[in-house]
Amino acid sequence: MEVLNELFPVVLYFLGVILLILLIILVVKLINTVEKTNVLLDDLTEKSKSLNSLFDAIESVSDTITSVNMKIISTFTSIISKLFRKKKNKKIKKENDEYE
Repeated sequence: MEVLNELFPVVLYFLGVILLILLIILVVKLINTVEKTNVLLDDLTEKSKSLNSLFDAIESVSDTITSVNMKIISTFTSIISKLFRKKKNKKIKKENDEYE
């Protein structure tokens, strides 16, 4: 029993040292992984910033196309409304002539 009382703390200390060494190795690997991730995120940020001008150009073209489409639609709408208005005016004038 006395041997166990002397051997048990030595085994626990030895296992504690091994655990501490493993934790240090794990933390070092974790730090390296975080640094690599930071480099990757910085690269990704730079690439996304370079694409901002492309997206701005696409947005500008899209706005231009939208305004042209709206002008075309308003022109067709006004032409069609004028045609219907003329027909309606002719019909009303014809009815008025019949009553007189």
